[in-house]
Amino acid sequence: MRSDNRLPGWAAALIGLVTGAVAVGVSLLAAGPVKASAFPVVAVGDAAVDLAPAGLKDFAIRTFGENDKPVLLAGILAVMAVLAVAVGVFAARDLRYGLAGLAAFGAVGVAAVLTRPDAGPVDVIPTVAGVAAGAIALRVLLRRASAARPEDARPEGTGSDDARSAETGPPVMRAGRDRYAVNRRGLLTGVLGGAAVAGVSGLAGRALSSRSEVSAARAGLVLPRPAVPAEPIPAGADLRIRGLTPFVTPGRDFYRVDTAIVVPQVDPRDWTLRIGGMVDRPVELTLADLLKRPLVEADVTLCCVSNPVGGPYAGNARWLGARLADVLRDAGVRSGADMLLSTSADGWTCGTPLDVVLDGREALLAVAMNGEALPVEHGFPVRQVVPGLYGYVSATKWVTEIKVTRFDRDTAYWTTRGWAEKGPVKTQSRIDLPRDGARVPPGRTVIAGVAWAQHRGVDAVEVRIDGGPWRRARLAEAPTADTWRQWVVDDWDAVRGRHTIEVRATDATGHPQTARRAPVTPDGATGLHTVTVTVA
Repeated sequence: MRSDNRLPGWAAALIGLVTGAVAVGVSLLAAGPVKASAFPVVAVGDAAVDLAPAGLKDFAIRTFGENDKPVLLAGILAVMAVLAVAVGVFAARDLRYGLAGLAAFGAVGVAAVLTRPDAGPVDVIPTVAGVAAGAIALRVLLRRASAARPEDARPEGTGSDDARSAETGPPVMRAGRDRYAVNRRGLLTGVLGGAAVAGVSGLAGRALSSRSEVSAARAGLVLPRPAVPAEPIPAGADLRIRGLTPFVTPGRDFYRVDTAIVVPQVDPRDWTLRIGGMVDRPVELTLADLLKRPLVEADVTLCCVSNPVGGPYAGNARWLGARLADVLRDAGVRSGADMLLSTSADGWTCGTPLDVVLDGREALLAVAMNGEALPVEHGFPVRQVVPGLYGYVSATKWVTEIKVTRFDRDTAYWTTRGWAEKGPVKTQSRIDLPRDGARVPPGRTVIAGVAWAQHRGVDAVEVRIDGGPWRRARLAEAPTADTWRQWVVDDWDAVRGRHTIEVRATDATGHPQTARRAPVTPDGATGLHTVTVTVA
């Protein structure tokens, strides 16, 4: 349908934006009772994460940290807004162009939704519903913006030109004899109505999601007492220095690095864990089954492979869970298996060396963190925790399946993208005090931080100032070799000027932390953390 009454650009752009908002709001409403990954904006974001090269992901994590996903979603919405404006502009010329643009939107959304590992035919419904609602909104808004008022149909010389102008607004002149005309009242009421539809449907979609139900189920979960409780944390494990990372990381401060654009909402009543592959007896556990098993407490520090030297992506917590090795023995692991391919509720996969899980360390199917059920964003209801391995090869959140297999038969999410198959944590140390770039007063100054070498333990930490001799730091207690250790040097007499401070750790096997600088790809960063401070 070609328009004979062309609209000004601003009106066409506004119509496009409102059309896009209606499409997004209605698709969110339709995704509410289905699942979060059926919302096309989320699906496009997930697909973007999957398709992005490793270097771009590293850049996003370094630049935006744990805000990388909100930034990605904001970028997707910004691009959608620009394309929606284009839809409005082309639709003002010919409605068929606008409808074709919406159809293209829908095709991209459907393709993204169907790339999700757990996608089914019903998952395309939110995208189709959103495109249909957008098409209706586009038609209605164009009709209202360009519809002539009754006064506009009067013969020339009758009625009041001033009255007509008040209703439709003055015509906007352009080159030649053509002119744009817009029914401003009709456009305004249409835009307000469209915005209301978009807002109400979006809010209703969020309300229909299972987020509140899962949070309520988590709050109501009763955790059994551990069959093997952890020893009390030694009094000397936390030096209690202001500004120094605490020994136990609260759940709200624990780092989160994963590929989930929207946190999976897994109802614990529906959760099951299937263990199959190279086993004699495939196992399927419900949460009730898992909680009936002997549960073990363990203090374990986790670290992300994307953590740069001196970076924040490490945290220590007390975990409660069932020993993964015991569950595997119940299933009967067959000879020749060397890898566990675990799968998350959102389809992410992780390859864990089998021998590490079976060597006696406290590798857990964790249900609790710091005395409470796992936070939803950290894997509720069940996640893996394996000391001594980076998270990308061990720490599957929202775990639903474990396949006993071989590295030469299966590959996991990150190993297909250039990362190493096995990721043992490297010895690392970090300076928390003073901060890089800080200004400190002259005199006695505290230098402090944390060091970790999970499942080997930290035996020594040394500090060097301005390239001088290394001096030993005082170490805090550590309950096991699987946690980090705080350290402190409190006898530095800082003199005025600019100073460089370095730190290095030595693990309990006698191997010092390497000074060789290496990036996080493919198996974790190396090098010495260095800060520069000004004493004045």
